[in-house]
Amino acid sequence: MFGFSERSLSNLLFWVTRKKWLILSFLLSISFFYVPSPEGLAPEGHRTLIIVLVALVLIISESIPLPAVAILILLMEVLLGIDDADGVAASFMTDAVFFIMGSLMLAVAIVKQGWDTRIALGIIKITGNKTRNIVYGFTTISALLASFIGEHTVAALMLPLVLTLIQNTSKDQKRVKDLSTVLLLSIAYGTLIGSIGTPSGGGRNAIMMTYLQDSGVQISYIKWMLMVYPLVLIQIPIVSWLLLRNFAPEYTILDSGVRKLKVQVAKSGKIKRKGTMSAVIFLAIFLGWVFLSESLGLGTIALAGVFLYLVTGLVTWDELNRNTHWGVIILFGSTISLGSYIKSTGAAIWLANYIMNIFGYLFESIPFISDVIVVLLTTIMANVLSSSATVAVLGPITLNMGSDILHLGLITAIASSFGYFTAVAAPACTIIYSSGLIKAKDFLRAGWMVGSVSVILLIIYANIYWLYFN
Repeated sequence: MFGFSERSLSNLLFWVTRKKWLILSFLLSISFFYVPSPEGLAPEGHRTLIIVLVALVLIISESIPLPAVAILILLMEVLLGIDDADGVAASFMTDAVFFIMGSLMLAVAIVKQGWDTRIALGIIKITGNKTRNIVYGFTTISALLASFIGEHTVAALMLPLVLTLIQNTSKDQKRVKDLSTVLLLSIAYGTLIGSIGTPSGGGRNAIMMTYLQDSGVQISYIKWMLMVYPLVLIQIPIVSWLLLRNFAPEYTILDSGVRKLKVQVAKSGKIKRKGTMSAVIFLAIFLGWVFLSESLGLGTIALAGVFLYLVTGLVTWDELNRNTHWGVIILFGSTISLGSYIKSTGAAIWLANYIMNIFGYLFESIPFISDVIVVLLTTIMANVLSSSATVAVLGPITLNMGSDILHLGLITAIASSFGYFTAVAAPACTIIYSSGLIKAKDFLRAGWMVGSVSVILLIIYANIYWLYFN
């Protein structure tokens, strides 16, 4: 009996050690629950900020899986009386969630048709086999693709291609350390750059469009591209150059890797009827996003594409069910729900006013200081949380930090893509990190320079180029 109790105590202590941040978050929530609400903040807003605090602690500490954090957010919204169960459920399932779910499923269908290796070979036919040109090519194509089908999809498509090139160049990973790093980061950073280019480039954009619409501001697919895409094109060569400056590849020519990739594509044969049909369906989805998203929504169009892939037999439900990351969908939905309550309970306005009171003098005396604060705050948060979670939480706050709501909304969405510093900042970075060929310090080594340049570029770009749209 004593032995069992000792073992039980040991197991309990081990669990407490592993889950100390979970326990701390609950203690903090209980403590803040009984603290009187600050002046000007409604009790519901106070309790919503408690949920934000708990979520931040758990996401940063990684003490429990992210889908578990997402579920806890929804539970706390009901248990703390933010809304009833039906209201929370309604706030969870939005068009932005449909878009994420649809885009993840579309990725499964696209990969099945074998378009990844063909895209890589197409890039190399243009760039040649020089490493420097391949880096520029991978950054460019990753950015262009991520503008339309999402960064996580592109990273998943491109990773096997880079791994093939690396393995075909040398079996000894130590001999291609910098080569591996620069090629992998060209994909990760390229997708981050491109993800801001269109509303369909990522979940953060769909979330921000929802917030803008709730604030009475409409922006079409085409106008978003006109306002943002030039920044994508400006960043591509700059980021590629910075990567090559930080990591000098051991091989300047990848003739062996390119030759073996050509053989791999040749063995797969010509594009079959299903491959052509897959491309046609995706083209139809893209055209729908461009011309019908304002009336039908990005999510509805994405799900229509999934429906077409299913009924044409290009993908089966079992394949979608097995390869779709459902935890990501739950996380998106819960953070969107939390963001909506930050706004509806008045917590967003209260926090915005609090920030304005602190920096109000600077806002009035120094040009662009509001942009600097929004961009830096968003960038820091995006490298701690995911980019979409950052927009979901910060969006309602930053939209209240000035009179030009569209301007503030766009710089928040764009700055959330500056997740260059950590492997957990964006799905693309996590996917690349999972290869095992790149270390966390590599993100920081290149990220501080790329991130700093991106912040400066955004502030200059937004305050010069966007003047033509006013």
